[in-house]
Amino acid sequence: MGQYHDMQHNLTQKHILLGVTGGIAAYKSVELVRRLRESGAEVRVVMTAAAQEFITPLTLQAVSGQRVYTTLLDSENEFAMGHIELARWAEFILIAPATADFLAKLAYGHANDLLSTICLATTAQIIVAPAMNQQMWNARSTQENYQRLQSWGVRFFGPGHGLQACGEQGLGRMLEPLELVSCLQTLFQRGTLEGHSVLITAGPTREALDPIRFISNRSSGRMGYAVAEAAQLLGAQVTLISGPVCLTVPLNVDTISVSTAQEMRDAVISHIHQTAIFIACAAVADYRPVHPVDHKLKKQTEFLEIILERTPDILSEVAQLSNPPFTVGFAAETHDLAHYARDKLLRKNLDLIAANQVGLPGTGFESAENALKVIWKTGEIDLPRCAKPLLAKQLLNLIVEHYFQSSKFNRLQPS
Repeated sequence: MGQYHDMQHNLTQKHILLGVTGGIAAYKSVELVRRLRESGAEVRVVMTAAAQEFITPLTLQAVSGQRVYTTLLDSENEFAMGHIELARWAEFILIAPATADFLAKLAYGHANDLLSTICLATTAQIIVAPAMNQQMWNARSTQENYQRLQSWGVRFFGPGHGLQACGEQGLGRMLEPLELVSCLQTLFQRGTLEGHSVLITAGPTREALDPIRFISNRSSGRMGYAVAEAAQLLGAQVTLISGPVCLTVPLNVDTISVSTAQEMRDAVISHIHQTAIFIACAAVADYRPVHPVDHKLKKQTEFLEIILERTPDILSEVAQLSNPPFTVGFAAETHDLAHYARDKLLRKNLDLIAANQVGLPGTGFESAENALKVIWKTGEIDLPRCAKPLLAKQLLNLIVEHYFQSSKFNRLQPS
């Protein structure tokens, strides 16, 4: 199955301490423990007092097959320094759900319960899966805690975007158990792309009509940003060329902001010769006005005629280089998805193409979820609908597998 499949891709015998804090998403912890064990992990669970208001220790004990720890001053454990013992046992500490209150505890070094004390006493990687109301996540204090913890090396899985228990919609949802397991598996693949450069385009482009109007599309950039983060987690040197979006730049990813298709093309070409893998996620405008004006167009006539011309075909230009990188395209279609995507793959001589159907409720542009049909010259596979961060990891796994099996890997691998 190639070099990629020789690398560890599960959690067999990994020691994972799951911390459960007091949010409504605590009910997902039961499924999370089950999925972690299915992946081969050894799981110990620590619950805060607030978490026990949502779910009982007995439930998590049943699914984990181990005693659940709840109290710092436990007469059965304290003589043996139970919190130190757990802190040393854990290879990873996953806190899911992680409330705003617990993020504040971590950020300021509090140690007034078992879970926060373990976090202070451990050398294990701490991972948090935030779960809270979107307003609480966006609050200045939470964002400052988020930045502070990231700077210390605490890793964040999520939060996700969507409908929340309070009825509001936005960032703040805890990722689903399968998404969290996938994120953990990605951590154990770190180094898969060590020494390999990945260039990614994301978001829309804008083609000016006049100083205040432009032609664009509904791309949010979420998929491209998620792919960039997934590539960085695998150890790649990632450069992200982004059109105008309202997204947080992934950590340790070099980002270049552009506006027009021409600017995106120029940025790509200036970086492409140092690139091993090129992933064109951006929704680049196909046409631009031939004669944009330097003043605001006035509403003076019943009809307005605008002459458009083709924009640069960035994907084709890259694929047709004399020494091209491993090249992955995207295709957004409203109908005949597989037909048009395969035609684009062959016509542009791509190594892989990821196609999604737009216009369906809850997927594609401006959505937190999507589904993809990934096509290569000799086959294809469907990646079912899920949150874009998880979908990006699944897509990148396929890209890496095909890249390692390709002649371009042998030609482009670092010396």
